[in-house]
Amino acid sequence: MEHKHNHTDKLLLKTGEGRTYQCGTMKAVFKADENETDNKYSISEWWLEPNSEGPGAHLHEENDEIFYGIEGTTSILVGDEWHNIEKGTFLRIPARTIHDFANKTNEKCGVLNFFIPGGFERNMPSIVKWFEENK
Repeated sequence: MEHKHNHTDKLLLKTGEGRTYQCGTMKAVFKADENETDNKYSISEWWLEPNSEGPGAHLHEENDEIFYGIEGTTSILVGDEWHNIEKGTFLRIPARTIHDFANKTNEKCGVLNFFIPGGFERNMPSIVKWFEENK
């Protein structure tokens, strides 16, 4: 993955800027990742089209995730309970916790995601390919 910055550079990205990955009805926009954060975290926006599913239930063995609502209402599964994450709502999901997210509304929704430690973005090319092959 090619980066213009490293962890000692200032990063300034405006609305819509970043490395974009289309995953079916989801779009991920990575704002900062391992090269730019010295592998301490990655930050991305996840946008879901109305009435659309997310990635499917999964867990991360060694990574905490933080979600922060930035637009609309995103439904996030944590364990066996769904939570509605509206603009301004904060949610931390510890490592090894089953989770998923979806948009169960008629409006576009988005969350800011912090993945701690970084490195998740390495998976994005294969995730995009999976969604292309499994439309």
